[in-house]
Amino acid sequence: MGNVFSVSISTKDIAGCCDCTAARANYICRLAENRVTLRTELQKLRELKNDVNRKVDVAERQQMKRLDQVQGWLSRVEAMETEVGQLIGDGAETIEEKRLRGCCHPKHCISSYTLGKKVVRKLQDMATLMSEGRNFEVVADIVPPAPVEEIPGRPTVAWNQHLTKFGGVPKKNMAGSKRDLGEVGFCDDRWKSKSRHEKAKDIWRALSKKRFVMLLDDMWEQMDLLEVGIPPPDQQNKSKLIFTTRSQDLCGQMGAHKKIQDALNSDPEISELAEMVAKECCGLPLAIITVGRAMASKVTPQDWKHAIRVLQTCASNFPEDFFILKERLIHQWNCDGFLDEFDDTDGSRNEGFNIISTLVHACLLEESSNTRFVKFHDVVRDMALWITSEMGEMKGKFLVQTSAGLTQAPDFVKWMTTERISLMNNRIEKLTGSPTCPNLSVLLLDLNSDLQMISNGFFRFMPNLRVLSLSNTKIVELPSDISNLVSLQYLDLSHTEIKKLPIEMKNLVQLKTLRLCASKLSSIPRGLISSLLMLQGVGMFNCGLYDQVAEEGVESYGNESLIEELESLKYLTDLSVTIASASMFKRFLSSRKLPSCTLGLSLKMFKGSSSLNLSSLENMKHLAGLTMKDLDSLREIKFDWAGKGKETVGYSSLNPKVKCFHGLCEVVINRCQMLKNLTWLIFAPTSYILQ
Repeated sequence: MGNVFSVSISTKDIAGCCDCTAARANYICRLAENRVTLRTELQKLRELKNDVNRKVDVAERQQMKRLDQVQGWLSRVEAMETEVGQLIGDGAETIEEKRLRGCCHPKHCISSYTLGKKVVRKLQDMATLMSEGRNFEVVADIVPPAPVEEIPGRPTVAWNQHLTKFGGVPKKNMAGSKRDLGEVGFCDDRWKSKSRHEKAKDIWRALSKKRFVMLLDDMWEQMDLLEVGIPPPDQQNKSKLIFTTRSQDLCGQMGAHKKIQDALNSDPEISELAEMVAKECCGLPLAIITVGRAMASKVTPQDWKHAIRVLQTCASNFPEDFFILKERLIHQWNCDGFLDEFDDTDGSRNEGFNIISTLVHACLLEESSNTRFVKFHDVVRDMALWITSEMGEMKGKFLVQTSAGLTQAPDFVKWMTTERISLMNNRIEKLTGSPTCPNLSVLLLDLNSDLQMISNGFFRFMPNLRVLSLSNTKIVELPSDISNLVSLQYLDLSHTEIKKLPIEMKNLVQLKTLRLCASKLSSIPRGLISSLLMLQGVGMFNCGLYDQVAEEGVESYGNESLIEELESLKYLTDLSVTIASASMFKRFLSSRKLPSCTLGLSLKMFKGSSSLNLSSLENMKHLAGLTMKDLDSLREIKFDWAGKGKETVGYSSLNPKVKCFHGLCEVVINRCQMLKNLTWLIFAPTSYILQ
């Protein structure tokens, strides 16, 4: 039996072989379980890494340097995170393959075995990293002083210092998230024992290589930034330095690039005025927020006084979304006593525009698209309406019913204690009776398109009325008892059906503004205008008076005398007028006074005139609006440069760089069929509106 042989295998060898096979089988069988464990251990390792990083960060802020073994461990952990992430992804693909092919497929067994083996080894490697990380009692060493140490010094070339001054502003809103000195390690016992020079060097080392925002609170004297180790903020490091102070001088001494001032502390009087503004808001949160934001940057008592006056008197008078001409608003303010502190008309007018600009920037007023009109902010108007209602603190002093659909005036009983009445934009048809209004100062009846009659006696008991506005109504005539309005300073009859002014208006000796624009007025009693000695503004733009002159075809005595009466007005500064003939235009231009105070000029009809010389308009420095209408025979516009070495020439020969109409902002040309060339408008500013 030579082909027979025997093999001897010990029990120990068989057991070892079984153990090896079982271990390898576990790579496959426990793959899913080990993947879950791998995720858990990876999260624990990340948490430990974050703990070590925090310790390193704190140490480095204290000018220490991390140990090399710590840096090496952190690098190995980051590499481990990448590798484990890839394994977890591979495991998901293997499980999906098992689901599709079956668990006994040979290819699946091989890939599961390979992946399971890698997972087990990564678990072992992570356990080693966890053990090493837990043993780090010290993560950084104190750095010995450098042989040559940088000392902060002043640059030889001036640097762009960006300092921002805040006052009275919550500090959390100024620099966003911030860290104090304690967080960067500058408050322990070692720090406290250091000299001023050593502290400055530590601060310099901490900040010189970083982009920072430094907040210095409540400064009272100039600080040498370099002396305390603060690197100068510049465009290269893009750092910022913010400080708060109550001293304007200190801002200059520190070279502050931008200042944001605390309004309440900028002037002792403003705190009291702010309380008055809050009182005017009557505790309404939205009103307080809106007005508070609007006034936050206002640092003069005058600005706050203007805001109080607007809230008290103006904001509730007009309908919602009603745009009012700035000039008209200023005239009303002036006549209402809002600008009484100014003796000269130019001063009050300039201050009026300044107030409007302030209120626009404060968002209490909103400008229209062409900036000539403004309206009150909706929230401010609604708040003012509440203040002036029966529930507000001004109860009984205001009567405001705008756009309410009224067909008759409210009960006169309500008028007795009222100081201001606004019934604008209603459908009141007539005003009869004799209301007793001893305190009434403002009466606004504009936009009552059905109002045709005011009975005699209506104005009998209104001795303190200062502002009366009847524009855009169908009033045909004024009652004779208008003579009782001895305190009247503002009268608006524009866009009405009035044809004749009553001679009784001579008694209106305090009248400052008379608006007749676009009315049907055809007759003004001789001597009436000249008797109104206090007149500052007269609006006679496109009123019927000039239509009558043009129809007659001759210059009437009334209009010639009217120009003479306008010239006699000592305080006249604001005139808008229509000229309806060449001879009247010549008479107007010859006046020493009228062209210089004209803001609006309308040229119409001019029958038989084929050319028009506008060179004289160069001297009308305040001319803002020019209208040319129904000039049927006009063919050419000319300029006369007398005194400048040039004769009368056409527009084609002039230098367009020479501007003639410096203040002109609106040009209207209507029904001038023979006028073909408008090149002359190159002499006007580019801001004009051409219709």
